[in-house]
Amino acid sequence: MADTDYLIVGLGNPGSRYALTRHNAGFLAVDHFARSVDCPLSSSRWQGAYCRLRLAGSPVILLEPRTYMNRSGECVRRFVDYFRIRRENILVLHDDLDLPAGRIKVVARGGAGGHNGIRSLISHLGGTDFARVKIGIGRPPAGEGGAGMPVDRWVLARFSGQELATLEENLEKTDRAIRLFIDQGIEACMNEINRR
Repeated sequence: MADTDYLIVGLGNPGSRYALTRHNAGFLAVDHFARSVDCPLSSSRWQGAYCRLRLAGSPVILLEPRTYMNRSGECVRRFVDYFRIRRENILVLHDDLDLPAGRIKVVARGGAGGHNGIRSLISHLGGTDFARVKIGIGRPPAGEGGAGMPVDRWVLARFSGQELATLEENLEKTDRAIRLFIDQGIEACMNEINRR
């Protein structure tokens, strides 16, 4: 077995149809980090695209499940079992409706908060004690009658040009969060990222 210590997971839906949708913010963040460390996710196993590298002296896997969002846990569990990764060494990057578009927040653990990908991870990993980088996508704005676009349509719709620009401006912060998590741990990561 390999000695990989850390697993960095970006959540999203596979295929070009979903490429720039709000629900794929986790994929966008992991792709950005993978480019910054010159580690393309070109390997495939257990319905996941991944690469392996070393950061701060530790073995790391960058992973994007190629299942659909609500089945992400199936892929992640296979990697966790095979590489013997502890839950506290998992960092999941995902979209969050309750944060304004572009805001980044790191949490050490928590419930699913209505996110189907996180719900699947909790179910398959058997606990909530894995860290997350939440990437704000905001809620749908209210229309003339007071109701906005249904949430399921909102998260599967493409980012507007302004939203995408805001997200891209903040991807350096998600890169920093990954590095801090691996090098200094979740507390240092939260302290630095959440105060910005």
